[in-house]
Amino acid sequence: MSAAADTLPDLSATYLVPQAKIDYYRHNGHVVLRNICTREELDSIYPSLASSVDRFKKEKLKLEDRDTYHKAFIQVTNLWRLDETVKRFVTAQRFARIAADLMGVRGVRIYHDQALFKEPGGGHTPWHQDQYYWPIEGNNAITMWMPFVTAPIEKGTMSFAGGLQKGPLVQLGISDASSDWYSAYMREHDIPLTTYELSAGDATFHGGWTPHKAAGNSTKDMRPVMTVIYVDADAKVCEPMNEHQPVDMAAFFPGLKPGDSINTHLNPVAWEQSANGAH
Repeated sequence: MSAAADTLPDLSATYLVPQAKIDYYRHNGHVVLRNICTREELDSIYPSLASSVDRFKKEKLKLEDRDTYHKAFIQVTNLWRLDETVKRFVTAQRFARIAADLMGVRGVRIYHDQALFKEPGGGHTPWHQDQYYWPIEGNNAITMWMPFVTAPIEKGTMSFAGGLQKGPLVQLGISDASSDWYSAYMREHDIPLTTYELSAGDATFHGGWTPHKAAGNSTKDMRPVMTVIYVDADAKVCEPMNEHQPVDMAAFFPGLKPGDSINTHLNPVAWEQSANGAH
């Protein structure tokens, strides 16, 4: 059940991203920002988030009976469509403006959200590039990844490969094969890797083509994470590059075809710059 509307934070207050962080993101394809949510704000959202994940999750197998992908996390998508409290979080202007500032675009739309709950004993998330799955032209898509608890390495925090955010490296989805391929590539090309440890309310942002992974959760506690994927408000649908992208196109861009602007009812504008510089 969602919390009463009058107890929820509005999450509209601006978080000013330092220019050094913007520069870092554009050079490396990832960045960490600290304290973009308060403990009180998270506490007002989390009960509804956890309840919705438990209600709408589709995973039925025991952890030991799943493949590598499904051992990595319990995943529920587009919770903003299913719970009003989670919608307040996903559509928050604060986060959307950060995404727009990092990418240097006039505004952003929601692509979709994903709750990613890594269970105690949950497996690693293999190396991958998100945009392998996304039928979006260019590289102006970005993911906010926010834990609702402290996320040290042993709980399954994120690692990123720097400077590889311009496009696809290989046509591989999340799998043992992608883990092996990217690991070998990183070693061969001496790619700098960065692992972030986060406190609740910190967040990482990474580009759609930025290679990343997460460690397994070796603790006895759940690692609850909420992600929001944003896309440039002026972005267009691309020609599918693999068998996964038509599936995402139908799910998140209903009725659109390659070359169309991304502007369906599932992709509301979350923040945009007005003529006078305000939202």
